[in-house]
Amino acid sequence: QVQVVESGGGLVQAGGSLRLSCTASASGFSINLMAWYRQAPGKQRDVVAGITRRGNTNYADSVKGRFTISRDNAENTVHLQMNSLKPEDTAVYYCVVSFPLGNSWGQGTQVTVSS
Repeated sequence: QVQVVESGGGLVQAGGSLRLSCTASASGFSINLMAWYRQAPGKQRDVVAGITRRGNTNYADSVKGRFTISRDNAENTVHLQMNSLKPEDTAVYYCVVSFPLGNSWGQGTQVTVSS
């Protein structure tokens, strides 16, 4: 079982920045893909960004150029640097990690961007 814990959410004004962090506890096996999803009220959960163990990244079109995902394989952590935040970025952000036996999700962290 892999435990996933997110941190770093909060309230910020439009144009501001936040940095989300996620730590996965995994003993005995490596974590492959690490990704961030988000879910706004009344909407489906969508992928925001993902990063492979080798450092290959992908982003949703809506966040390209504003968000940056990075990871530390030794610490099993992944970060999401969010700049130039917009009110439409308001959502609960979830971290998900993929390992040989499946996926594990965190509980989510709220990000609220005021206009």
